[in-house]
Amino acid sequence: MRGRSLVAAAVAAVVASWAFAPSANAHGDIVAMRSNDSYMPGTIVVRTGERYLYLVLDNGRAVRYPVGVGRIGKQWSGSSFISGKCVRPDWTPPAVVKRDHPNLPNVIRGGSPRNPMGAAAMSLNGGEYAIHGTNQPGSIGHFVSYGCIRMYNEDIRDLYSRVSVGDTVVVQ
Repeated sequence: MRGRSLVAAAVAAVVASWAFAPSANAHGDIVAMRSNDSYMPGTIVVRTGERYLYLVLDNGRAVRYPVGVGRIGKQWSGSSFISGKCVRPDWTPPAVVKRDHPNLPNVIRGGSPRNPMGAAAMSLNGGEYAIHGTNQPGSIGHFVSYGCIRMYNEDIRDLYSRVSVGDTVVVQ
């Protein structure tokens, strides 16, 4: 029995490393950061008006990903940090979403085509918002969410592999 557990754990580790290795299909481009930006490497900067997320690298560069952001009246700004990371997370609609969509179930399991969290999610401090994948790729580049940052699934996989719990997130 112990041997089967070790084999299962090894297979799971290989699958997880393959699923979240930087993706050749990701939409991230290496770009120059604004000269007046002075963020530390590893910082995530979301520019809501531009609908882009930047992962700051060294030497004034960043990986830029297109994102969907909060719709008018649902946007927020400020500093936070990644408080958790999850692959194929379950989704529990927040009270504000349930109020607008009372027919939603209380939980939508990870991997379901109805689950809006997509391939992975990184919760932000406080737990109300996340940076996550999406099952609606046409929403990327628009003002669409209740405050979460949506990414193409291949982009969230790429970003997920590059950042850690505790990394700073700045939403402007």
